[in-house]
Amino acid sequence: MNEKLNLALNEFIHVGLVLVIVIAIVSIITGLIRAFIPQEKIQKRLSKSGKYSGLMGALLGIPTPFCSASMVPVSMGMIEMGAPFAMVFSFLLSAPLANFVVVGFIFGVFGWKVALVYFLVVFIGSIIFGSIAGKTSLKHSVKRIDLKPKSAATSCGSPAPVSCTATPSSSVNACGSSPNTNSPSSCAQSKDSNQKLNEAFTFGWALFKRIFPYVLLGAIISAVSAVFVPDAWVEKYLGNDSPLAIPIAATVGIPLYLRIEMAIPILQALIVKGMSMGAAMALIIGGTGASLPEIAIVSSMLKPKAIIAFVFSVMTMAIVGGFIFYFFF
Repeated sequence: MNEKLNLALNEFIHVGLVLVIVIAIVSIITGLIRAFIPQEKIQKRLSKSGKYSGLMGALLGIPTPFCSASMVPVSMGMIEMGAPFAMVFSFLLSAPLANFVVVGFIFGVFGWKVALVYFLVVFIGSIIFGSIAGKTSLKHSVKRIDLKPKSAATSCGSPAPVSCTATPSSSVNACGSSPNTNSPSSCAQSKDSNQKLNEAFTFGWALFKRIFPYVLLGAIISAVSAVFVPDAWVEKYLGNDSPLAIPIAATVGIPLYLRIEMAIPILQALIVKGMSMGAAMALIIGGTGASLPEIAIVSSMLKPKAIIAFVFSVMTMAIVGGFIFYFFF
């Protein structure tokens, strides 16, 4: 028992430390992007996606081999920058499942046909579920970042929150200057580098604080799952060629937290012992896309209804994909 507790503690420290470092770095990068790239331009570009928001979000997930710890701050940054919810939801599904690292692992072990079908299942699924989510009330089930400014004064010195865009007809513009001055620029344009850096780190710190407790919870769940879920139990229920193994595999993947580098060797051994390719793919999709640590971290940005929709989307892709592999491979 003491040996298992030591293994669980080591897993918690390893996973927790890595995730904390990752979210710290990504939070800072997200803050820098938000501060130094004009938000109006970002919002304009993001809003142009329109009915293709789901597709754009899924495409963004391909070159970004993100675990949940890194994709969540990126997703929250996208929301703060005005990205459509369909794009964010598709990205949350695509980033852990359809990124080139996961597809590359599957290609290297199972061949190009399996890798191609796997990619099409999770990529198309991400587009469909993201597009659907963006048209429902789920788009309101997002937790926003509250920066809680210390005073009512803005960075340009105005006594109350005002629009950052000046208009020629106003008697006093947003930065407190009269319309007769030679520089009627917006507040964003008048900020120097130090102000922008301060704003970036303020947003990054707020982002980090929001996600940090969920990362610790995810690390705890990962440690418990890695040590106390017996391999014999997985083999017993999944190591057979029954179609019933597919929904079981998709469900079992949730508490397992299957990092792809850990999942592939396990699946190779189970396939040798009689596990179907369908159950193997269902386990990969379920465990990689909606594990308990993943759900815990995603909960930092989504409200319960959206979390349920997220898990349902991954489970559906896992089961549908599993049966496709079961019947055709």
